[in-house]
Amino acid sequence: MPADYHTHTPLCRHAEGEPEAFVDAALKAGLSEYGVSDHAPQLPEPFDDWRMLDAEMPEYFQWLERARRHANGRIPVRAGLECDWLPGCTAWIENLAGRHQWDYLIGSVHYLESTDIGAWDFDNPKWLDRWDGMDLEEIWHGYWREYAAMAESGLFDVLGHPDLVKKFGHLPDGDLDRFYEPVIDAVAASGCVIELNTAGWYKPCAECYPAPRFLELACSAGIPLVISSDSHEPAHLGRDFPQAVAMAKAAGYQETVLFEQRRRKTESLG
Repeated sequence: MPADYHTHTPLCRHAEGEPEAFVDAALKAGLSEYGVSDHAPQLPEPFDDWRMLDAEMPEYFQWLERARRHANGRIPVRAGLECDWLPGCTAWIENLAGRHQWDYLIGSVHYLESTDIGAWDFDNPKWLDRWDGMDLEEIWHGYWREYAAMAESGLFDVLGHPDLVKKFGHLPDGDLDRFYEPVIDAVAASGCVIELNTAGWYKPCAECYPAPRFLELACSAGIPLVISSDSHEPAHLGRDFPQAVAMAKAAGYQETVLFEQRRRKTESLG
């Protein structure tokens, strides 16, 4: 199975499991590599309740070291972070990038600006009522505008769950290519990798991230791919990877990307 690079630890306050259990699960799933990419700290603190604090970064590095000791050469354990794309975040992301010899950084859009309520983490279930009466066209345009800007920043190796904005099943009417095509151009120009994230199959949208059509356009544009579980517990490592591999192949992909110290190589999907 391909590498699984989008995974979390209990430091994010909504995951569970010890590093040894994650390594054992990665081996059982037959993954080629296991990557750890918990939610990065964000200032000012406390920023929200679903990420590690800046003072907990040393504990994160200890978690990674425990995983590597337990792996003992049986599987590569890669070090990453999932960083939020926010207004004015560039200096902070550069600061985080210098804290460790990372293998990759994932960029994600979890926050959007609203004229009514300000910045909100739109994928957080506790804000479900906020979607009532929202202008979906405006939300989707805003999301994809930020996603394109994130790609253009050049700060990240992987762009996380491309169409996360659909998580709760809120889709505008009509052909969604009008949202996809501009961001596909931006991601292709940036050289970033996108992920096929299987967690969406277990959310209200009941569809992986991204939608098959987006994946087809991305492949046609030459955008590289990784496959990820977004695991928050050991049992979810590599979840639905055979289905994801089949979907990637149907979109035209023949290989995925591996990372080491922010350098890339590819592995065949078989």
